[in-house]
Amino acid sequence: MIYIKSTSEIAKMRRSGRIVYDTFAHLKPLIQAGVTTKELDTAAEEFIRSQGAIPSFLNYNGFPASICASVNNVVIHGIPGGQRLKDGDIISIDIGAVYDGYHGDACRTFAVGEVSAQRKRLMEVTEQSFFKGLEFARHGERLFSISAAIQEYVESNGFSIVRNYCGHGIGRNLHEDPEVPNYGRAGHGIRLMKGMTIAVEPMVNAGGFATKTLRDGWTVVTEDGSDAAHYENTILITDGEPELTTYY
Repeated sequence: MIYIKSTSEIAKMRRSGRIVYDTFAHLKPLIQAGVTTKELDTAAEEFIRSQGAIPSFLNYNGFPASICASVNNVVIHGIPGGQRLKDGDIISIDIGAVYDGYHGDACRTFAVGEVSAQRKRLMEVTEQSFFKGLEFARHGERLFSISAAIQEYVESNGFSIVRNYCGHGIGRNLHEDPEVPNYGRAGHGIRLMKGMTIAVEPMVNAGGFATKTLRDGWTVVTEDGSDAAHYENTILITDGEPELTTYY
């Protein structure tokens, strides 16, 4: 079931989204060579709680941390731990916060120090693919037009779009209908409606699109060992331009 949000629900989602955005701003200066992913997780949890919110991911279906910290060939769901970042790494940090019962969800991929030209381009294409899809996040448009725009941009730049994970509706629940794939046929799928809130999140691999899950049951890596990047925002469908509740 797709939930159309009321004015009061949207206000709460704007607040949770702003907390997610501010958490990224809090973490950004800490993302340096030598920091552990667990230290980033602790800093994020402390900040989210200081804003009167709760980390969305902590204990969600058993996930043991407040953020997902996915380094280099890790696509999504990297569990923070003792891994120390190195100069030249890239790290995708996925953050969720729930405020007064409503969630915000976003992801950014960061460079650690100076990264290779290939990694920089992967990050840029992944981010830009989101905004290509955003052009179709409008009342009356078909959902898969977002998906198709993302896929076309990613593949035209020589990268692969992950197929077996996707974006999602969001609101009172972290994951709601509809699923939002990052590939598809333009002009297909449900019609978007004013008041819908969706999380669109391209996951892009430098090599092939195939992935595998490690023995911890969470960490998803590229099957061929190539790098991956991830970019996400929570989007409110309006009667005009889409609103990003996690981007200011």
